[in-house]
Parts: sequence; structure tokens; C-alpha cells
Amino acid sequence: MRLFLSALFLAMRAINRNKTRAGLTVLGILIGVAAVVTVVALGTSATDQVGGQIDNFGANMIFISPQPTQQSGARSKTLGRLTEADGRAIAREAVSVSGVAPFLSTMGQIVYADKNVATTLYGVTLQYFPIRKFKLSKGDLWTESDELLKTKVCVIGPTVATNLFGNSDPIGQVFRVGKFPFRVAGVLEARGTSPFGEDQDDRVFMPIGSYRARIQHTAPGRVDMLIAGATSENTSLRAQEQIDGILRQRHHIDATREPDFQVNTQAEFRQKQQSITGLLTVLLFGVAAISLVVGGIGVMNIMLVSVAERTREIGIRMSIGARSRDILIQFLIEAVVLSMIGGLLGCLVGVGGTLGLAVVLDWHLVPSPLALVIATGASALIGVTFGFLPARRAANLDPIDALRVE
Repeated sequence: MRLFLSALFLAMRAINRNKTRAGLTVLGILIGVAAVVTVVALGTSATDQVGGQIDNFGANMIFISPQPTQQSGARSKTLGRLTEADGRAIAREAVSVSGVAPFLSTMGQIVYADKNVATTLYGVTLQYFPIRKFKLSKGDLWTESDELLKTKVCVIGPTVATNLFGNSDPIGQVFRVGKFPFRVAGVLEARGTSPFGEDQDDRVFMPIGSYRARIQHTAPGRVDMLIAGATSENTSLRAQEQIDGILRQRHHIDATREPDFQVNTQAEFRQKQQSITGLLTVLLFGVAAISLVVGGIGVMNIMLVSVAERTREIGIRMSIGARSRDILIQFLIEAVVLSMIGGLLGCLVGVGGTLGLAVVLDWHLVPSPLALVIATGASALIGVTFGFLPARRAANLDPIDALRVE
């Protein structure tokens, strides 16, 4: 302990004698550590943000979409087909499915007074709203009788409500889609942007029968997609298998053939998102780690210069009894102290930068305690790694040759 304290005292004196040079060395480590702390916080926050959006997108959703299939021999493609009857069969037979909602969608113009607004028009059933976690901020949904009678009624998103009606209450107001008037029954709560970049508030929803009769004519019962909700997160995979089996049976497709539909779960989207954001975080972390290595090279260069400048001092210490081990420890501790000062200051700058970015980006950014510990430990490791060569060079100096240096 006495040897360590003595070496620490000598290291601090040497650093104090060359403040500018020591400051520049510390700066290299500081930048690297601050970058690591900030990048980890950004990566964690981005993962949580996108993951939260996917979780908010729906309740354990399963997406069932048609897809073209290619037959052998003739190599002809057959367009996949999904119908409302498929959805009813899934809801009836799949025990791990809590509900199924078909939908059709297209872009369209809606007109109110002197305003003409482009938005997305959806034809859905009442099951769509709980599966997608849509909630009303005012008004009501349409009724089951509205679906049977194909009533010209709709529910709109807050963006549509603002664009069409401004500050006026939209409930009960009537706008036109083409030549057909639609009455606003309710306004949804704001949802913001979806994980796919769509504005979830810029939409108009109406009964699918009314949509098919007045907005976009399709083959009887044909839908763009079916959205199902699993009974829980744990049953999503089982529900996916049940849906696949039911649709293969209905479409007369055996297990050896490619189906004319595709079934994807919300969990799969979450896994893909996590793999993408994880890869980006690793890449950014690698860039930040490179700056740490550059800082370590700076420490080694400065320590080599310091050894060259203090060769005579080393010779004098050896001539009065200092061992090679004493010289090695002295210069090694000096390198570690420089790196640790840079590491601690880098942690402070990284925390400050993270909190500053949280305000600017309006994200929930929190410095990771693990990242702080790793960054501090990495700065100490860099001091040992890059300080060892200069320290060994100093310890291996011949005392006679060192004393001859002017």
C-alpha cells in the first residue's frame, strides 16, 4: 500500500507539472466515454420507444393477409383470397383467438362545407377497435344494426376532426365521400404515428358493408386483410398455428403446398424491431468504442514522451535504490490516473448530454448505470493496456545510460 501511495503521489505531481498535455490526453478519453454513455442511452430509448409503439399498435395482434402463390409446371401465379367468412370461421373455431376483424382501406377525399381533405378510409367491423386498442374520446361507435343495414355512419380520428371541423364539435356533423353523406358518430383518442410511419389519427372508419357498397366495390365478402387478437401474449404462437390450419382447410391447401395467405404475429414484428435496433446500437457502440481506443493511443503517446523527458529522473531514482518494479508501477499508475480522470469526466459529460438530448428530442432518455460502470472500467483498462508499454520501457532503462542523458 505504501508503494502504491508513493507512486500515486509521484504520478499526480508529474500530471500537475504538465497540465496542458495532461488535459489534452484526458480530453481524448473523455470524448470516448461520453460517446459510449450517450449512445447506449439512445439505443435503449429507441428500442423502448419503437417497442412501445408496437405494443400500443394492438392487443396481441395476428395479421392475416392474402399472398400470390406460384404453381409448379405452368409457373403461373394465383392471387390469394381472404373473405369475411374466413374471419368468422377463425373466430368460431380457433380457441386461442379472442376476436377477428376484417378490413378494407383506400385513400379518398372527404368534403365538408368549403373544405376538401384527403385521408384514409377504412371499412371495418366493431371487433376492429378493441383488437387495435382504439378508444373513443367523444361520441359512440356505430351499432351492430348499423353494420347489418350498411348505415352511412363513421368514426373519425382527431386529425380528421381538426382538419374538417376545426374547434367545432364534430359529433353529429355530416360530410361527403363522393356523393354519399356520412354522419360522424364518434372521435377516437389520439394515437400518433404507427411503427410503420402512418398517422393513426388521420383516418375515417365506417361499417365494412357501407364501405363496400359506397366507397369501393369488391367481390362478395372479399377483404384486404384480417386482423385477429390472441387471447394472451403466451397463446399467440398457438393461435397462429390454429389460424393456419383453419385457412388451409377452407382453401383446400395441404401442408406440402405454399398457402395463398400469410400469418404474422405482433411478437414477430417486435422481434424484428429488437434485432434491427440492437444491431444499430452495436454499430453505434462500436463507433464510440473506436474513439476510446484513439484516446488510449493518445495516453500511450503522451506516456512515451513523458518517459523520454524524464529519463534522467528515472536514472537518479534507480541509483538511490528504486527497483524496476517501482518505476513500472509509477508510470502505470500515472497512465491509469489520466485515463480514470478522463473516464469520470466523460461519465459526467455523457449524463449531461443524455439529459440534454432528452429535452431536445422529447424522449425518455435515462443514462444506463451499467453503461456508466462499463465506461469507467473501460477507461481504467485503457490506462493499464496503453500505459504498460511506456511503463515497461521506463522500468527497463539502464541506470548508467539514464544518468548520462542531459
